[in-house]
Amino acid sequence: MRYVDGFVLVVPKRNLKAYRRMSTKAGKVWKDHGALEYRECVGDDLDTKFGLPFPRLAKLKRGEAVVFSWIVY
Repeated sequence: MRYVDGFVLVVPKRNLKAYRRMSTKAGKVWKDHGALEYRECVGDDLDTKFGLPFPRLAKLKRGEAVVFSWIVY
């Protein structure tokens, strides 16, 4: 059976490049510790009327991006 950890994060858009570098390193660490999969997704088309959109969930401000990441064990 697989187990999934998921995270919703707010990252300033100006820091997305640095965040990507950090998340690439983090993915290697997670996999060294048994993760089967590691993903990071930056939202770009999140204007939806259904459910609770990530920008509203994260209380996104101007100049920020919402990131959803997950790790599969």
